[in-house]
Amino acid sequence: MIGNFLKRLAGAGLGFALMTGAALAADYQWTFQTSETAGEPTFKYKQEWAQNIATMSNGRIKIEILPTGAVVPHNQTLDAVGSGILQGHLTDPSYFSGINPAFSMLGNLVGAWSDPLQFLEYMKVGGGEQLYNELVEPYGLHLIGAAATGLESLPSKKPLRTVADMKGLKIRAPEGMVYDIFAKAGAAPVNLPGSEVYTSLEKGVIDAADYTVFATNQAQGLHKFAKFPSYPGFHSLPMVDVSINKKIWDGLPPDLKAILVTATDKLAYDLVFRLKKLDLAAVAEAKKDPTIEIIDMAPDERRKFRQIAQQEWRNWAKRNAMTEKIYTSVTTFLAERNLL
Repeated sequence: MIGNFLKRLAGAGLGFALMTGAALAADYQWTFQTSETAGEPTFKYKQEWAQNIATMSNGRIKIEILPTGAVVPHNQTLDAVGSGILQGHLTDPSYFSGINPAFSMLGNLVGAWSDPLQFLEYMKVGGGEQLYNELVEPYGLHLIGAAATGLESLPSKKPLRTVADMKGLKIRAPEGMVYDIFAKAGAAPVNLPGSEVYTSLEKGVIDAADYTVFATNQAQGLHKFAKFPSYPGFHSLPMVDVSINKKIWDGLPPDLKAILVTATDKLAYDLVFRLKKLDLAAVAEAKKDPTIEIIDMAPDERRKFRQIAQQEWRNWAKRNAMTEKIYTSVTTFLAERNLL
């Protein structure tokens, strides 16, 4: 009888454990929208980020990763996360420049960074993440952590060997500082979502695209139409903003917050190094095509573009107190490291 009692007790304990596990697995179920289409490598890496969080939390957090436009347009995720329609996003904050110009100052300070690790150093230990939370928390979000894709390539139908070659170039660019800087450089920017870059190049709506890294451009077939890609990039290194609804964040226990931060730090370095590896392989592949010419803009021309960008930084710094604060923070960081 004692043996049967122990068996029943053990069975009850197992049932309780299973019920507890099921409850824990259902504790936090969230939906995060990204700024990529489902076929891009960065989208897959973000799915891995969600899986890592599920593993480290022992199933207590489950995150569904959706591609751009799945729930709301790419430039509306800030409002969607703040209002709880989405629980988080992994996106380029430059899309929110129309809401506050400070999103451009931190999201994509065009011409500032020659290496993604410089940007990550600023965000992680130079005060960037604290400033970003000062910016984003009034909108009901909390930055878990910043990441970056690396320097973007620039696929173009026309050779861009000098800044002067940009004159009249119809180039896709998101709204905000990058748009203004290309305009100052003589180009004719066109504001389009990333999902329309391929068809816009194909149909001649645009001549070039500020879009993403070389490997993704090559994989998506952009070089069929834009046979003069600039690589390494000279212009854009956008932030990847990994944010969550602030009320959700504030209600999380410390161990789950630590898991989210740790997984996001891993994502940041995964994006840099894995995309660089893909870039190098894609460049080697593109070089086999005699119709494609990869252009590495000369240092003097890069310097000219950066000088145009720096003038626009100063203009944007005057827009509000936050843009001024970010400008001072970033330029101080760059100057201290002889990067300005």
